[in-house]
Amino acid sequence: MAAVPQLRTVTRTQGNNEALKTGEVVPRGFRFAFEEVPVLVDAFRRMVRGLEFDISEMALTTYLVARAHGVRFTALPVFLVRGFHHGAILRDPASDIRVPKDLEGLRVGVQRGYTVTTGVWARAVLREEYGVDLDRVRWVLSGDEHVSAYRPPANVEPMDGQRSLAERVLDGELAAVIGAVSGPGSERLTPLIPHPEEAGFTALRERGFYPVNHLVVVRDELLAERPELGAEVFDAFARAKRLYTDRLREGVPAKPGAADLMYGRVMELTGADPLPYGIGPNRAVLETLVRHAVDQRILDRAPVLEELFAESTLGLEA
Repeated sequence: MAAVPQLRTVTRTQGNNEALKTGEVVPRGFRFAFEEVPVLVDAFRRMVRGLEFDISEMALTTYLVARAHGVRFTALPVFLVRGFHHGAILRDPASDIRVPKDLEGLRVGVQRGYTVTTGVWARAVLREEYGVDLDRVRWVLSGDEHVSAYRPPANVEPMDGQRSLAERVLDGELAAVIGAVSGPGSERLTPLIPHPEEAGFTALRERGFYPVNHLVVVRDELLAERPELGAEVFDAFARAKRLYTDRLREGVPAKPGAADLMYGRVMELTGADPLPYGIGPNRAVLETLVRHAVDQRILDRAPVLEELFAESTLGLEA
């Protein structure tokens, strides 16, 4: 009897995949060999640069850039993380920066790389909701890109020196920063967009704006050996997610995290699954993200969505 394949897998433990790690949901045709990487973005980099895992959670824009540069893995339409990014743009409340248009002509810091998915969505909010001309902002990066072959546009530059992003905002070198910041002074920064959580839910309610951040990728070599693997992995994640959303319908957990509260509120507001999997229910948001990636000169052209996902998963929804 052939051994069941053990596949090295990295995914952050969260409500919608926890049942895979506890064993409450057992995959068909293979087994997960989970590895814990404390800083998840480190796993993204290791997968992009070294294909170190068989299955990996991956930031959506990182995947698009990696795919455009020939990295040998393919996504499954398993969208593990969603959220709103109105609160990701931070400023010094004592500065003259009062509204998003004030950023034009100035320098804005970006946590890590220009292609970070939160940054893409936050810049999309600035452009779509507040009319900011993104080409009139100089984007200053605190780190490099996961996909080392990517070259950013001319109005993107690396940060020099050792001072933190927060310190540079507070001393006026930067007008604002996009992304989670830490270190001295970070507690003094406040969201540029007022009441960001409510702004996110308003965008959802009024125009269905509900960004995807993370999905799942599988090494191409494995998909070539067993084309059905994509569907098997999708099925396992889908069954785990259904357990989670069933529990959300009964009420958020006794000790809910921020994500649990958000997904519970999305469910209450929309009456629908807050974490739909599959291309069909996510086509609009995926096309929106791709459009912004092209507009922000992260992608040269818009790919065909179906070409981004494993063939065995194209008709699957959960």
